[in-house]
Amino acid sequence: MKKIEKDKFIVSVKVGEKGQIIVPKEAREMFDISAGDTLMILGDKEKGLAIFKDEEFYKLMDKGLSK
Repeated sequence: MKKIEKDKFIVSVKVGEKGQIIVPKEAREMFDISAGDTLMILGDKEKGLAIFKDEEFYKLMDKGLSK
């Protein structure tokens, strides 16, 4: 893991045989991710993947839809 700034980092993870990835401990702590939490994975073939906690994703959607 490489620390970029105080609240930012970059890390590589490997995809397992079942398509699973491990969210690094530092990321789980920073984003308050616990076992059993639901994550949303958004994908765009040109821009890549983004991962959100489901409640954060829905907050974003509420803001976007209420404009």
